[in-house]
Amino acid sequence: MPFERNHEIDYFLKGEEMQMVEIELDPQETVIAESGSFMYMDGGIDMQTIFGDGSNANQGFLGKLMGAGKRLLVGESLFMTAFTNQGVGKQRVAFAAPYAGKIIPLNLEKLGGKIICQKDAFLCAAKGVSVGIEFQRRLGTGLFGGEGFIMEKLEGDGMAFVHAGGYVHERTLAPGEALRIDTGCIVGFTGGVDYDIQFVKGIKNAVFGGEGLFFAVLRGPGTVWLQSLPVSRLASRILSYAPQTGGRREEGGLLGGLGNLLDGDGY
Repeated sequence: MPFERNHEIDYFLKGEEMQMVEIELDPQETVIAESGSFMYMDGGIDMQTIFGDGSNANQGFLGKLMGAGKRLLVGESLFMTAFTNQGVGKQRVAFAAPYAGKIIPLNLEKLGGKIICQKDAFLCAAKGVSVGIEFQRRLGTGLFGGEGFIMEKLEGDGMAFVHAGGYVHERTLAPGEALRIDTGCIVGFTGGVDYDIQFVKGIKNAVFGGEGLFFAVLRGPGTVWLQSLPVSRLASRILSYAPQTGGRREEGGLLGGLGNLLDGDGY
């Protein structure tokens, strides 16, 4: 799929556990972002809501509608926000991470032109980068993929920025090398990596292991980015400390869970 040449932007990452990215734009350069990530901008920058991601401007309204409409399937908006330098000289706009973790800069031109990432990982990108939906072909992935089933794809030759929770681990997979991962721990991977869902073998593992029943299998060649603290895991731990209206506090995991089952509370 051909893409227009993306805008070339400079950037500065700031912070440690709560990071932000400051984008430096030359006159008429634009960066696009999801709503809710904006932090601040210089006076010469114009902010405008656009339909879709602003890539492939010549594809017509119907093409834009179909591309943007896919985002509704994963709870994303039809619209994005474009920040353009309408002033004289360089201007800066900044975007903040939504929770503790790291911002990962991705040069798509050096990464094969395509990155597949968790649907809530995308932060911002140079105008011209296409932000779409990556549908998995396998039925098992569709039924059991959970967080990792429908993912976003970033395509183009410009800079894109994604956010990860906790510590970020970058892993390069050789051809045929496989890595089994909790689906929520995947931030993204390059386009050449094969992705599937696998059942956790063994009834004891499934019932008493405390992990999910399925994990993702990524097979190289390519690069994979992993996060140590998915936001879903963080939210689950916080909820476990919330005041209990019924049943037992989940201390001890297995015993607390069996106690709730015996009480008729279930899961």
